[in-house]
Amino acid sequence: MSRPPPDPLYILRGSGAPVNTLHFYCGGDGPPLLYSGSGKGAVHVWNLNTRRAEQVLESHNSNSVIWLDTFDGSRSSLISQGRDMRLCLWDLSEGRSAVTDSLLTGAVGFCQCSLLESQPGSSLLAHPTQDMEEVSVVEMKSWTQVCSLRPDTKLGMLMSMKMWQADSGPVLCAGYEDGSIVLWDVSQRHPLSFLKPLPEPVMCLDVHVCSQKGISGSSEKILQSWTVDGQRTLQMHHSVQMTNPGVSQMRIRADGKILATAGWDNNIRVFGWKKLKPLAVLQHHTDAVNSVAFSDHQDPTQRLLAAGSKDQRISVWSIYNVVHRTNIDTREPLAVVEDLLSSSQPEGMGRAAVKGSLAMGI
Repeated sequence: MSRPPPDPLYILRGSGAPVNTLHFYCGGDGPPLLYSGSGKGAVHVWNLNTRRAEQVLESHNSNSVIWLDTFDGSRSSLISQGRDMRLCLWDLSEGRSAVTDSLLTGAVGFCQCSLLESQPGSSLLAHPTQDMEEVSVVEMKSWTQVCSLRPDTKLGMLMSMKMWQADSGPVLCAGYEDGSIVLWDVSQRHPLSFLKPLPEPVMCLDVHVCSQKGISGSSEKILQSWTVDGQRTLQMHHSVQMTNPGVSQMRIRADGKILATAGWDNNIRVFGWKKLKPLAVLQHHTDAVNSVAFSDHQDPTQRLLAAGSKDQRISVWSIYNVVHRTNIDTREPLAVVEDLLSSSQPEGMGRAAVKGSLAMGI
């Protein structure tokens, strides 16, 4: 008999508006934190030990907060992006909640920024602009523009992006309204490769840098992964079809084992990253899931998945961290998962039961 789906570890309530974006900070000496941005401009700083909000920052003139990140390796240095077309830098040290600087981007869309620490103490920030097809990359300390990236052909509005450090320098992958993905060389300010994995706008994308592989989602049922080869060319890879259409966001866990998606159908889906094998459907929310994030705990057994929803709640899950078995298996948990799901199961232990059991750490 199949086990029921796993329940959330706990729920964070009190956002007072749809939760649009999430960001973990679990390093340093203090308690692990989760930052959330709401549809009414509030940024909540959640202490995950007490499961309460330590601070509530009122920002962006009550406009939606659509992206958050920390910088300089500090829990006290926060950057937020709002629908008021502004980026705000926050100083949260010693109980402060001060905006120390801001940048007017002119961007009116929903494309989230991307932050890259290019070297210790120096960060590059890619943000959308008033020109809806353009990416501007700035040095964050001074807001000095490093470059402007704009396709020569009409690809439509900039929808999503991710910047990372390659051996040759910073590169940026951008998704556009017509379904195209462009890989940019930031230093040389020119495109390296074009790919059109989906016919609909690229609502979200993520890249796992170590495996040189990324994935994109749209308003359709298909998730499409792609690789960056040795010539820095984008190549189609695996795809998977979901039951229901629409993905708001997707995140690959840092260890490159699993992928989580935020679904318009109120569900969180978990896939094996290697082959996009469906592993679990996490059900709790009563409205669309807007955001997912994996924690950066140093101890793999403490890793968490958080999801923010239009229903104003944040669900926190512990999945695929530790697998307890009578015969000890020292491989990564996901290797055990994939073997079990691909092999024939004993009577009474079908795929759903295996997925439910392993998602619960059984």
